[in-house]
Amino acid sequence: MNSLTNKVAVVTGSARGLGQAIAERYAALGADLVVNYSKDQASIDKVVSNIKAMGRRVIAVQADMSRVADIERLFTEAKQAFGKIDIVVANAGIELVDVPVLDFTEEQFDQLFSLNTKGSYFTLQQAARHVEDNGRIIYVASSTTVFPVPGMAVYGGSKTTPKYLVEVLAKEIGHRGVTVNSVIPYATDKAGIFTENHPSRDSLIAANPMKRLASVEDVANAAEFFASGLSSFVNGQHLLVNGGASL
Repeated sequence: MNSLTNKVAVVTGSARGLGQAIAERYAALGADLVVNYSKDQASIDKVVSNIKAMGRRVIAVQADMSRVADIERLFTEAKQAFGKIDIVVANAGIELVDVPVLDFTEEQFDQLFSLNTKGSYFTLQQAARHVEDNGRIIYVASSTTVFPVPGMAVYGGSKTTPKYLVEVLAKEIGHRGVTVNSVIPYATDKAGIFTENHPSRDSLIAANPMKRLASVEDVANAAEFFASGLSSFVNGQHLLVNGGASL
């Protein structure tokens, strides 16, 4: 079993879904946590309670990850609370589906690129500045960045650009022993639009060779690998967690 004892992890967008699953997985492996939320106080309180029940230290930082000042404050508060940061997961994001290229608006474009692209860029920048030597930086992307999907041009585009930054950053700070990688999930049950019974659910299950959606545990497994010593020589890579699907 991997151990993250004595490690400190920052996970953005961790009030629910993938972020919650990753944060709680790291806590179960022994890490102390800095969890982040934008508005949902009740959900983050539950996550904090779950982590404390595992005997781990945890703080919750309310911050809008589309605002650079809030991102900087998140890292400042993390360092003030724990003195160091070993692992950063840039997970915060928002989805937009079923909107054809002819129909998306400037407001929708700005909203998604502000959080998914700008927010991820500056989160990764702060991670690079603050993570300890031999630390781990992980970006949570989307399978729409690999397999273009009609109706998801803005969402997929906004999630694609930070993957390029992952590869550049891996080259720039690899000499410190820091690895920078991305996890690329398939449509994931109990996360994003699939917290409810979305109309595309059945067709996505049918199209997957394993005849199911990804689970938050599947994604947490990949995030565990990238946070652990097992991935110490895996750098600048993008791991598809999609059951072999081609969409």
